[in-house]
Amino acid sequence: MTRIHQGSCHCGAVRYEAELDLSTGTGRCNCSICRKLRFWGARTKPESFRLLSGEDALVDYQFGTDSTHNMFCRHCGTHSFHHGYVEQIGGAYVAVNVTCLDDVSDEDWAAAPVNFSDGRDNNWWNQPAVTSYL
Repeated sequence: MTRIHQGSCHCGAVRYEAELDLSTGTGRCNCSICRKLRFWGARTKPESFRLLSGEDALVDYQFGTDSTHNMFCRHCGTHSFHHGYVEQIGGAYVAVNVTCLDDVSDEDWAAAPVNFSDGRDNNWWNQPAVTSYL
């Protein structure tokens, strides 16, 4: 069920809301940044994401193709979301770090299906051979 979720960074400087349906799946990726951050995302379209506060606290990190803006809080370092454009996954998107959602229960997290993507090899639409470390 789609609902509006509230999220934030660790120190609370960055706050946002996003319309998400966690029951349709979340994602883990083996690309270099998602692997190092242990990022666990749920994608939505940009019009379904609203930054409520903390724009001035955000730092943008890009690498590789510069297709993704990896947003970090300059105060606590939390990576609450990223956004960009990748044609293979449907174009413009925002990926919210589901562990930064403030209104999700342990039971909801446990019930959310996890889809795996092979970002390391730019093969986003396929699952990597090994996923147990993700």
